[in-house]
Amino acid sequence: MLTEMTINAVHLAAVLASQLWQSTTEEELTHEFTQVTHNESEIIYLYLEANEAIGFAHASLRMDYVEGTSTTPVGYLEGVYVLSEHRRKGIAQILLSACEFWAKQNNCKEFASDCELNNTVSAAYHLQMGFEEVNRIICFKKTL
Repeated sequence: MLTEMTINAVHLAAVLASQLWQSTTEEELTHEFTQVTHNESEIIYLYLEANEAIGFAHASLRMDYVEGTSTTPVGYLEGVYVLSEHRRKGIAQILLSACEFWAKQNNCKEFASDCELNNTVSAAYHLQMGFEEVNRIICFKKTL
């Protein structure tokens, strides 16, 4: 069952998200996702099965430049994750479709996402879901 995350379900989303973004703690994600519940430019959907959260998707409205797009706002898939034992059942596609519908409801003409250069599984998922690759970049930083 697809549902929009409420304040009462923030921890459920944070547990899943910590498996996707392993360098971020559940506590940090709980704090971040609590802010999402008060922000109209972001949404998180949960997919529940037998009252257990087995997948989530986080989308936002980006007003700044988004690589490969020409409109604003742009709907942006911040992350999507489904527990490994529940994959290949169409759950990620359901979550993505909900995010795309939300973006359309918020006047978006384009929907974008990204993944790390070496994340071939994510890249393949994006292509399978109808995204097209628009650019590859390597980011740099320098400590001052």
